[in-house]
Amino acid sequence: MSQQCTDMLRIAVIGIPGKWSTEVLADAVEAKTGFRLVLDMADIHADLTTNTLWAGQVNLCELDALVVKKISQHYSPATLDRIELLRIAERYGVRVFSPAETIVRMIDRLACTVTLRNGGIPMPDTMVTEDVYVAMAAVERFGAAVFKPLYSTKARGMCVVDADQSFDTMRAIIEAFRAANPVMYIQRKLNLAGRDYGMVFLGGTYLGTYARVAQPDTWNTTIHSGGKYALHEPPQSTIDLAAKAERLFGMDFTTVDVADTDDGPIVFEVSAFGGFKGAKEGIGIDAADLYADYIISKVTM
Repeated sequence: MSQQCTDMLRIAVIGIPGKWSTEVLADAVEAKTGFRLVLDMADIHADLTTNTLWAGQVNLCELDALVVKKISQHYSPATLDRIELLRIAERYGVRVFSPAETIVRMIDRLACTVTLRNGGIPMPDTMVTEDVYVAMAAVERFGAAVFKPLYSTKARGMCVVDADQSFDTMRAIIEAFRAANPVMYIQRKLNLAGRDYGMVFLGGTYLGTYARVAQPDTWNTTIHSGGKYALHEPPQSTIDLAAKAERLFGMDFTTVDVADTDDGPIVFEVSAFGGFKGAKEGIGIDAADLYADYIISKVTM
């Protein structure tokens, strides 16, 4: 493909301006096309009378592609509304990476889980309920459980409830969680030996795996809680499992979160956006650069 052809492309990156992952992707796109436009969804508006999508004076329906690195800083039901707006640009033939209808199935933790379980993917034992006493019974059955908001990233808003807590203490913790999360998503707390894995896929092709290694004083492995990245080389059977989970969604770029258990590997979720930093620091690959090449190849097909 000639430089002249790629120089004609107008590809915008939707993310959080100033954040590393957003800017590194915009850098890669700009280096290959000469065009740079970083957009925050909070600054995008839709005119449904003319069925157009705008960022200031820029008509997004006239661009070649929109690449979604981050739809909002924190997930919420409003995030789904932001994604719906991207369908307006798609109507005009603007390619969105990944497609809006694909992303929307992955923002809500429950929607992602139902897709994975319907697809036969092994996951931690999970209970979903609005009833405090059903939730308490789940904790008793699991021994310890992680309560997870339906809309969150990096373990924000999650809490652990142990079966050895008193009845009143357990009920108080669960009622406090339910006050912010009426539909309670509850998973058995597993012994993961302080690590889990991000398995990276681009266009359905497996690129590699990084481990997230937890600090000794925390139950979760997220970098937000002090976890560190490290290279991991999983067996082919685990790669095959992650690939099966990834195919259920068909993301252009994604990370499948996997962990080893005594009963074999399990999947926690398939990410709506994937992680560039884990790929770079853990695996040593420039996922943003590879993704930019992939986007350009699809737009110019």
